[in-house]
Amino acid sequence: MYKGKNVLVAGGTGFVGVNLIRRLLELGADVTATIHKKEPVLQDDRIRYVRCDLTRQEDCHRVAQGMDFVFMCAANTSGAAVIEKNPLTHVTPNVIMNLLILEAAYSANVKKVLFISSNTVYPAYTHPVKEEEMMTGDLFEKYFCVGWMKRFSEIACEMYATKIRNPMQVVVVRPANIYGEYDDFEWETSHVLPALIRKVVERHAPLEVWGDGKDLKDFIYVGDFVEGILSAMEKIEGYEPVNIGSGRSISIREALQTILAVDGYEDAQVVYNQSKPSMIPVRKIDVTKAEQLIGFSAETSFEEGIRNTIRWYRQSRASE
Repeated sequence: MYKGKNVLVAGGTGFVGVNLIRRLLELGADVTATIHKKEPVLQDDRIRYVRCDLTRQEDCHRVAQGMDFVFMCAANTSGAAVIEKNPLTHVTPNVIMNLLILEAAYSANVKKVLFISSNTVYPAYTHPVKEEEMMTGDLFEKYFCVGWMKRFSEIACEMYATKIRNPMQVVVVRPANIYGEYDDFEWETSHVLPALIRKVVERHAPLEVWGDGKDLKDFIYVGDFVEGILSAMEKIEGYEPVNIGSGRSISIREALQTILAVDGYEDAQVVYNQSKPSMIPVRKIDVTKAEQLIGFSAETSFEEGIRNTIRWYRQSRASE
């Protein structure tokens, strides 16, 4: 499907974007990737990098021209601390980018667009959430702003896919918590797993964990997630949002124990700080539709994914 095709990865220096580019190159795609303030992460002559600002209409139209497929991976993201302090930080830039990329892709007659949404769109349920439950209840309070931003963006995707005379194919995926190589390990913006991995690798003593460590999450390794979105792009016709996750629930305490064991930090003094911000206490993901609709199931065990991530993080630190 991708060999010899012009594929735009919007957000070419981001976590998902970088891993997606690597896989698309293996599949023989002609890859164009947008960059903004950061320098390219991957140095490869096969990648056409375009420096632009996706909150500018003219820039979005420029990069969408001549593309067969567009993967919208660009987003303004952050961790729990930033969301707690400034919940509006994700709203305006993301809404603008999402709408402008859809508009530009439609104007350029792009065959299909894939939008990466979020599991924050779901109400604060404790059971594994299914795709049709998005609008059936109130959001988790701390996710109100980011959740409604993603909900609105999904509705915009549905408009282009089903509500206009000449619709454009738009695929929406809702990921579990992604982790792996090229993740964000900066203290101010990282999510829970890269933050814990960094603390373990740096041998923090004591090793502080935000919250009580009992939160349950679905973690998916980035390599699996990339395979999931490629399958979704290939197989989904019409408008069918789909969860991409592992289907397994792991507590933060269990995740930390795996990280400690993999990296051999046997005598860690772990301290749980419940005064620090944490997010939703239970988020389970139903992956039945992904299995049935696109034939996807995550293959990487959590321990293997953590091992790969730690190996990459250590190598990246050594090369700095």
